[in-house]
Amino acid sequence: MTTALHLANEADFVKLEPLVEAFHTEMQIASDTDSRIAGLLPLLHGSPYGAAYLLGPRRAPVGYIVVTFGWSVEFGGMDAFIDEVYIRPTVRGRGMATEALIGLAKALENVDVCALHLEVDRSDEKAQKLYLRAGFKPRDRYMLMTRKLS
Repeated sequence: MTTALHLANEADFVKLEPLVEAFHTEMQIASDTDSRIAGLLPLLHGSPYGAAYLLGPRRAPVGYIVVTFGWSVEFGGMDAFIDEVYIRPTVRGRGMATEALIGLAKALENVDVCALHLEVDRSDEKAQKLYLRAGFKPRDRYMLMTRKLS
């Protein structure tokens, strides 16, 4: 099986935004159309801060991945953070997310990204197993902390 990753652009917004809305609803993330537009459109216009990928057939994607870019002294260069990954519930369990995450990691490694990070709910064992299969490892000494600005 090969799960296609397609770099999303502005024309893909009409396919991407409902997937993001479904993910936010499922994960109980408060968002509205305006915040999704503000979060997605810069990425779809080629922002250097991140990218959105559609998973599966471009005409009828089954999911998406959003990745953002940063810099890490610890890892010696550019790093990336998977901000969101979502697969429609009806097609989960087929290995598409694992394959997409592995493919994304290889693609980012080829453009000199040194590390790929993600955040996972401590109680979500199913998601943790997915990420372990895709090569991610927990960092026991660290926990993600956030301070929301404005």
